[in-house]
Amino acid sequence: MDPLKSKIRDVQDFPKPGIIFKDITPLLKDPTALKLSIQQLLQPFWERKITAVVGLEARGLIFGALAAWELSLPFIPLRKPGKLPYSSHSVAYDLEYGSAVLQAHIDALEPHDRVLVIDDLLATGGSAKAACELIEKFGATVEACAFVIELDFLNGREKLKNREIHSLLHF
Repeated sequence: MDPLKSKIRDVQDFPKPGIIFKDITPLLKDPTALKLSIQQLLQPFWERKITAVVGLEARGLIFGALAAWELSLPFIPLRKPGKLPYSSHSVAYDLEYGSAVLQAHIDALEPHDRVLVIDDLLATGGSAKAACELIEKFGATVEACAFVIELDFLNGREKLKNREIHSLLHF
């Protein structure tokens, strides 16, 4: 994964002092690295009976849509409030500094669906846990969660106990 790791840029003090932001835009700018990231993200799942891919706003929408396209499966965007035009289900979750909400259209998933959750980053695990809860609100099954980057020191896996997790890069 060294070719991919070299495409992640550290940005000091973003979005606030003391934070080192892992910037994926150099990876997105490199078509070869982007393609490799999608192939490696999906590697454990080619033979699985996944029926849909979910991507979390914002950067997870990029990786999720590409993964769904690569697997020839439906893509379901999980969005922030006010972004979806149709009736939706919602799940609220806590952040270190407040709260947030994820939404999906009420017809996005069916109870028989087996869903792969994709996001760019696993940090504290709050948004990924909320995504799983939202998927289960439809009666669907979370097959696994896949991330381009995992910040191991934040222990996000703890919030995703009993979930299969696949992360490409660890920091």
